[in-house]
Amino acid sequence: MNRQRYPFSVAKEDEDMRYQIIRIVSLVILLVAAASAAEAKTNCEMKFDMKGWSIFYKVSSGSGWITCDNGQTANVKLQAKGGGLVAGRSEIRDGTGKFNEVSDIDDLYGTYVAGSATAGAGNSASAGVVTKGEVSLALAGKGKGIELGVSFGKFVISRR
Repeated sequence: MNRQRYPFSVAKEDEDMRYQIIRIVSLVILLVAAASAAEAKTNCEMKFDMKGWSIFYKVSSGSGWITCDNGQTANVKLQAKGGGLVAGRSEIRDGTGKFNEVSDIDDLYGTYVAGSATAGAGNSASAGVVTKGEVSLALAGKGKGIELGVSFGKFVISRR
């Protein structure tokens, strides 16, 4: 082509190169957007009820409901087992739990490490933190029962 005759025309090779650059830039933008979406975090909370007993070995079970600010929800089964110098019987109603930020609700299922020191009779309130790798859960609840001692063990959250 005569560039002087058609000053706004582009050679075929230049046009192909521009399309190639546009494709590469578009691909990079898509990859960055996908990586950002994959790293998105969500905040989740749990409402729960549990009952249990302990005589040197502590066992509690219950159920809960997890809701996340990204719209994910789950009905869950809770179990706590452990040992120590404990004795008693307890019940938690209308308990609450707050998880640290996670990528997905699936990060919340599994076995957490738990430890506690308790002394209570009648109506009481309790709070504690359990951890699983980088996921932590702060628990609080009101309940009733009699319990005295120090315990350690595991706290398991599974799908119902």
